[in-house]
Amino acid sequence: MSKSNFSRRGVLKTGMVASAGLALPQYLSAQESGYTNAPGDSEVILGFNVPQTGPYADEGADELRAYELAVEHLNGGGDGGMMSTFSSQALDGTGILGREVKYVTGDTQTKSDAARASARSMIEKDGAIMITGGSSSGVAVAVQALCQEAGIIFMAGLTHSNDTTGKDKRANGFRHFFNSYMSGAALAPVLEAAYGNSRKAYHLTADYNWGYTTQEAVQSSTEAMGWETVNTVLTPLTQTDFSSYIAPVLNSGADVLVLNHYGGNMVNSLTNAVQFGLRDAQANGQNFEIVVPLYSRLMAKGAGANVKGIFGSTNWHWSLQDAGSQAFVRSFGTKYGFPPSQAAHTCYVQTLLYADAVTRAGSFNPCAVDEALEDFEFDGLGNGPTLYRGDDHQCFKDVLVVKGKENPDNEFDLLEIVEVTPAAQVTYPADHPQFAGGALGSCNPGA
Repeated sequence: MSKSNFSRRGVLKTGMVASAGLALPQYLSAQESGYTNAPGDSEVILGFNVPQTGPYADEGADELRAYELAVEHLNGGGDGGMMSTFSSQALDGTGILGREVKYVTGDTQTKSDAARASARSMIEKDGAIMITGGSSSGVAVAVQALCQEAGIIFMAGLTHSNDTTGKDKRANGFRHFFNSYMSGAALAPVLEAAYGNSRKAYHLTADYNWGYTTQEAVQSSTEAMGWETVNTVLTPLTQTDFSSYIAPVLNSGADVLVLNHYGGNMVNSLTNAVQFGLRDAQANGQNFEIVVPLYSRLMAKGAGANVKGIFGSTNWHWSLQDAGSQAFVRSFGTKYGFPPSQAAHTCYVQTLLYADAVTRAGSFNPCAVDEALEDFEFDGLGNGPTLYRGDDHQCFKDVLVVKGKENPDNEFDLLEIVEVTPAAQVTYPADHPQFAGGALGSCNPGA
């Protein structure tokens, strides 16, 4: 068959030409089984695309640890982790559909172009049949679109922007992590109880899609309870010193600073805010407060004592006492010597959910996986009963509100759960205005 015939069948158009006598790359032989990168009988390759450099590198390192642990468990090594607590009980430690799980990795650099390039390489050169990873919503949206075009399932890692399952949702993409709307809905009642309903907020916001939707969600939720938004200022994702952005806050009339920053950005901006005396300041006759809408254990570790008493939300926390969470913490801690982050948790879970969907469907075909995941209800993976909604491929589960611990017992005991917000409180209709635009479309099997 000619190269042009492959292109007409929907396989990625790469411009590669197969020389006479050479075997075609695996991804170009996909038409034999009707979908991109159909695996052979002995192994299946997954692509783990994480930030190994850049401002979110700490999150990426923990994601990669979790992916490696998931592969170990799927292949029958270790203690099996959450496979024993997962309500589906379809996975048995013999790989996926009898094939040994292998993986390749890429460095997104927290840059959309770099992330697409590494994902494309894993698909085209390595034969990855599923791509997963994240830590930046800009990256997640870009790679999700690529996977839709290529006919590959994308199991999003840490991506919190509404856009991922909103205006930029794709049928081949699935998100287990919660989103900006959910953070706003969970945080607002806690903030009102702690700080009252007549506050004036100043937002510093990372200048990309996650920052925009997080600011919108928190701003709309707090304004609905009576807070006033004094100012909103965008900050570059590459910024490391936020002094020039913090300096104007105390003279702005605000009495709350909302840091719509994540990873190293949040560590640096919070540190600068404390250095400028905001934690000890008074404004409008009240104690000045700081809010971090999206928290992680790794960020808390980086910011140290600066996080004490500061509220935020998180997708999951290692201190949860349900059987699934504790099974994962035990497995991860045994292998690596410290508890996992929320990034590690969601990436581990996404890997198991993909393997489980393939197993239940009896096929690696992306459209079969799509059907198995849509409106799938499960438990035993942390955060209680969970729904993978078919309308937008967003998971709905309990959301945690946390705050920095005043007197931590050890270097990992930095956040305490102050509220477990039930899934019903953070559930919204698929056509909610914060998720407007875009269409899920149809599953693309590629070949």
